[in-house]
Amino acid sequence: MPAGMQGKTILLIVAGGIAAFKALELVRELRRAGARVLPVLSENGARFVTPLALSALAGETVRTSLWDLEDEALMGHIQLSRAADLIVVCPATADLMARAAAGRADDLAATLLLATDTPVLMVPAMNVRMWLHPATQRNIERLRGDGVTVLEPDDGEMACGEFGPGRLPDIPAIMAAIAAQFGPGPLAGLHALVTAGPTHEPIDPVRFIGNHSSGKQGFAIAGALAAAGARVTLVAGPVQLPTPAGVRRVDVMTAHQMQAACQAALPADIAVMVAAVADWRAETAPAKLKKDGSGPPALVLRENPDILAGIGHDARRPALVVGFAAETGDLLAHAAAKRVRKGADWIVANDVSEGVFGSDHTHVQLVTAAGAEDWGPCPKQAVATRLVARIASHFGAAP
Repeated sequence: MPAGMQGKTILLIVAGGIAAFKALELVRELRRAGARVLPVLSENGARFVTPLALSALAGETVRTSLWDLEDEALMGHIQLSRAADLIVVCPATADLMARAAAGRADDLAATLLLATDTPVLMVPAMNVRMWLHPATQRNIERLRGDGVTVLEPDDGEMACGEFGPGRLPDIPAIMAAIAAQFGPGPLAGLHALVTAGPTHEPIDPVRFIGNHSSGKQGFAIAGALAAAGARVTLVAGPVQLPTPAGVRRVDVMTAHQMQAACQAALPADIAVMVAAVADWRAETAPAKLKKDGSGPPALVLRENPDILAGIGHDARRPALVVGFAAETGDLLAHAAAKRVRKGADWIVANDVSEGVFGSDHTHVQLVTAAGAEDWGPCPKQAVATRLVARIASHFGAAP
């Protein structure tokens, strides 16, 4: 769980932009982290998400207008602007940032930003040309000069089809930025090693042995650990995912390369070994293998190093070792045996026959010496949040 979120009140302003729908996921994650969310939806924001959806996820009334007779009878916008520990604008559009930089107060969102002395975090999302325009950059410079924290957007493809900076950062990155506003996290001072994704074992220059792992779960865990204050080394197999905020990433291809990177990352206090490492490798042919009508070539397979067992039995073994078990049957029996055999403290087990690979959702069970806990079907980000909260508790830190 991200640092310092429990019991905090966050005023979330959702402005109008195609990225507004991601604010719903942000609300969900903030509440999972123990925060209260007071939602404000701009008139244009309501063209992308509904007040009903935002209210249902936040569990609070959604404020939409500066001219609400009941709320404004007691100067509700003034009270609201000072009721939170942090104001988050997500997405922050070019228009709202321009009005905030100019000190405008022509709608509820802009008025709240002008009437507050609460810290403000803006998460921009807009077209690349709008982001790079000198006027927008001047407005950002002015906002930062006024003490507003403005995140840098991600690079990527826009909804309009253009490519460049302007995409809303991923939710884990936003959560990490919010957590940073509340000081060091429960895992501050600890080093966490995380592995993620598959490994590819080359057969020849164009083919490899691999698997369907997307790396999403490992990247989510790395981001959640960083948000909780840990120093994180992420050893990533060949996946196309953005690096979580605050994480040092080491890219590898093969099991041997992943093993070497993990050994180089030690010592560590925490190891979360999520990667789906290929069990076997073949002798790599120097040139592309051709079909010549005589049948497929014989591949002599050799076992790859067992990276989890190597970490679990290492003389520099981390204080907490968490492994993952991807199974297609007898889930708990295989996971319990794996925990003992590999020297892990915990195993996060899932049945990959249920279509987990590549999905944003999963269904895991946490297997420890005390038994198994079924965490039920949930998003992979929720698994990351819950696992990191458990890790913080293990180290005696309040999540």
